[in-house]
Amino acid sequence: MQNKHTAQHLTQLQSLPLHLKIKMTEARIEGWYEHYKGKVYVSFSGGKDSTVLLHIARQLYPDIEVVFCDTGLEFPEIKEFVKSIDNVTIIRPEMGFKEVIEKYGWCYPSKEVSKRVKEYRKGHKTAKLIFRGEYWQKDIYKHRAIKWKFLLQAPFKISDECCNIMKKRPFKQYVKHSKNNRIDGCMANESQLRKQSWIKYGCNHTDSETPRSQPLSFWTEQDILQYILFYKLQIASIYGNIIYNPQNGKYTTTGERRTGCIFCPVGAHLDKPNKFQRIAITHPRLHKYCMDDLELKWFLEYLRIPTGLEKDKREEVLF
Repeated sequence: MQNKHTAQHLTQLQSLPLHLKIKMTEARIEGWYEHYKGKVYVSFSGGKDSTVLLHIARQLYPDIEVVFCDTGLEFPEIKEFVKSIDNVTIIRPEMGFKEVIEKYGWCYPSKEVSKRVKEYRKGHKTAKLIFRGEYWQKDIYKHRAIKWKFLLQAPFKISDECCNIMKKRPFKQYVKHSKNNRIDGCMANESQLRKQSWIKYGCNHTDSETPRSQPLSFWTEQDILQYILFYKLQIASIYGNIIYNPQNGKYTTTGERRTGCIFCPVGAHLDKPNKFQRIAITHPRLHKYCMDDLELKWFLEYLRIPTGLEKDKREEVLF
């Protein structure tokens, strides 16, 4: 299948002013809605991106179906915020997170690399070639995989199965029974995988077994924050307030920048202080649960990722 777009095209769209992006997003939602004759739904995570998506979608179609997957991994503030949204369908995974971790292992440092580690340990030829640096066909994860080669000998399980079981499967079951087609708030700049997906399919992807619309895919985080401020949207309290930084000319949140799964270690090596250091202060009971009951402390310490903060640095975390 020939790619619909290019990286240059994506960059051009990302540089457009917000008012044009809103119009383009509305057009993509309308096109999706009309194509499936209203048999569509908004995948709502409770995060700021999907809050913006839901606001735009319900401006167009007030009765559009909204679905939230309660994985048990959300910040408590996210769950409270979801309760404030009218007419939301709640779905849940069949397997608990602790069982998933025990059976399949942790996802780290990314879904892409975790998949390669899992495949290598299963003896997949391509994964072995990648980790030896001998696979020269087009593979956007090759160099990243080599960097994380040491994980092949790690004394714990690693895989990308968590998202499949906790999120993708419940939505697949929902789609199977409802026949509705997905609209979600993913953006192309969030990962290399999402960027490549946009280049291949664009915003509205109808020609596969799993059609989906991603009408915000050419937005940036700055667009999201400006939209929230302009329309005075209520967002989950875990984000704190949105403030403008005159030094870099950008908006940011005083609380968490991203929410996602509270126990997920993906990207924990990048932030200082990292997510687990922050929740040690803001959500101590959840921190104790994931460190002790889920044995995440052992996992992080092996990777030399801090799990807590010294007392004199705790004020940096409090929002």
